[in-house]
Amino acid sequence: MDHEKPAACVLDASTYVGFWILKGLLNRGYTVHAAIQMKGSETDIVKKIKEMERVEERLSVFSVDILDYHSILVALKGCSALFCCLDCPDGYDDLIVDLEVRGAINVVEACAQTDSMQKIVFTSSLTAAIWRENICSQTDVDERFWSDQDFCRKMKLWYALAKTLSEQAAWALAMDRMLNMVSVNAGLVVGPAVAQQNPCSTVSYLKGAAEMFENGVLAVVDVKFLADVHIRAFEDSSTIGRYFCFNQIVHTEEEAVKLVETLSPLLSSQPKYECQGSEAYAERLRTKKLNKLVEGTA
Repeated sequence: MDHEKPAACVLDASTYVGFWILKGLLNRGYTVHAAIQMKGSETDIVKKIKEMERVEERLSVFSVDILDYHSILVALKGCSALFCCLDCPDGYDDLIVDLEVRGAINVVEACAQTDSMQKIVFTSSLTAAIWRENICSQTDVDERFWSDQDFCRKMKLWYALAKTLSEQAAWALAMDRMLNMVSVNAGLVVGPAVAQQNPCSTVSYLKGAAEMFENGVLAVVDVKFLADVHIRAFEDSSTIGRYFCFNQIVHTEEEAVKLVETLSPLLSSQPKYECQGSEAYAERLRTKKLNKLVEGTA
């Protein structure tokens, strides 16, 4: 007989990625604490989670405020894992950057005060690694790279800045508190109903899309694969540090046009890429660590 799976908390479970992690955990037999930030009217995802709670005995829903440390502690009680996937449903500006950083710090500190906590899996973004002044002069980009904060501020890349600063703050505190943490730096997330359920984060990620595309760092990841990688990162005791996570680098004009069509109607007003034959840009993102994780736990 299998040992009972430990309890895991997903915060914020009402985000697009958080919801798919929640579903993946339930499918694997985990008890799940779905921590949800209640903001305004209920979204379709929040309604689905509450419907699931009524029929799924291993699912409990908690209302949290990421600026209220004690509400986070309540949601974490008894959990061995935290999947931290913070996202602003209304888009990003300079004020939201500060909010997300403060939230990340509160979440990690709450984990430090939770005796049962074994590992944090922190959802970050490739945009926390790719942006800098000399983006076109780089060769390969891997997990050692961080986006330049000053460059992000200058270009008003608020999404990238939020992901960079919040991940760095989480790492600094996790190391100080001697917590076991890994981060998953996701590409642009695509999947079922993404344009309807994750519109603002999608558009925010794509600020500077032309530059990303031309420099071989515009990558996409399927949300189901991304959720699976998060859970593998928790279950595999050898995981350490950051993990770039994507399925495909968009590096031809044809692929770029297909991406625009996939995200319709979000990008319908965006300038179309002009197809110039079979021109392809060099792929410059590397996923050696991801490949090892996926192959090692297959």
